[in-house]
Amino acid sequence: MKTEYLAGSYSVFDIAGPVMVGPSSSHTAGAARLGKMARVLAHNSVRSVVFQLYGSFAKTYKGHGTDKALLAGILGFDPWDERLRDSFRIAGESGVDYSFQPMEGSAGEGTGWESVHPNTVRFLITTHGGEKFDVVGCSIGGGKVRIVGLNGISVQFTGESPILVTRHLDSPGIIASIASLLYQSRLNIGNMRVSRKRHSDTADMYLEIDGSVPKSIVEQIQELPGMLSVVLLQPEE
Repeated sequence: MKTEYLAGSYSVFDIAGPVMVGPSSSHTAGAARLGKMARVLAHNSVRSVVFQLYGSFAKTYKGHGTDKALLAGILGFDPWDERLRDSFRIAGESGVDYSFQPMEGSAGEGTGWESVHPNTVRFLITTHGGEKFDVVGCSIGGGKVRIVGLNGISVQFTGESPILVTRHLDSPGIIASIASLLYQSRLNIGNMRVSRKRHSDTADMYLEIDGSVPKSIVEQIQELPGMLSVVLLQPEE
């Protein structure tokens, strides 16, 4: 699996690290950010989550507090939130079921994610409504993160541009209708990926947008025939 997307420009503030509850910008701050992104992509509704941990995350997640940080993000907490230290207790009180699976050796082979980045986590989320979400992300240093997998789609979301994530019936015309609405608002699609589910009548789509996306567009997309769900993930989220 190619890893060119892990390259990027960094400032002295990125190297020094973000405002956070310690001890590590990669293993705690980045992990919390990834958890919160995964929560937003699952419509802020998490009944249960399995954290599959790869590389360095699998080896050191307990000692570096990665487990607490990932769970804190799933609960909606920011990296600097003091509640991060108590995420196990808060998750229990909130009724959120969770488990951690270190994917070491043969356990992680063949998935394709074990070679992406040393700090990689896969979130297998079930919402309160029973929907399933599969989100894969990497913590690449200084609190920066990348979402690289979303419901079977290979993506490259850094949080620097808005993305739209849709789930819709796999029928003709829906993608064209979405593109038309974006065109009418003079919004350009920077990147687009579609995953059609085998033995299913649904499809998932990821759209990276150049420019700010008004919520009115999301509402119009949601009203399209055959549209099941729409999520807008803004850079500030």
